[in-house]
Amino acid sequence: MALLINDECINCDVCEPECPNDAIYEGEEIYEIDWQRCTECVGHFEQPQCQIVCPVDCIILDPGHVETRDELQLKYQALMAASHDS
Repeated sequence: MALLINDECINCDVCEPECPNDAIYEGEEIYEIDWQRCTECVGHFEQPQCQIVCPVDCIILDPGHVETRDELQLKYQALMAASHDS
């Protein structure tokens, strides 16, 4: 599953630089996560780094984008291949 930042976000800016896939960005009101780039850090780390650093625990699993660990691994591999092609 991709992750989602809920409306408890306080815009503290600590999650965005931690994302190895550049999936987190500043939205109109709160930070948001591009589910197409979010791998829950699969391929990079054992745990999602944004969740570790979030001081208000507002980063949750996104029920709208359910993915298995294998699917997240494939997404990671596709992102890495695309970054090498650029």
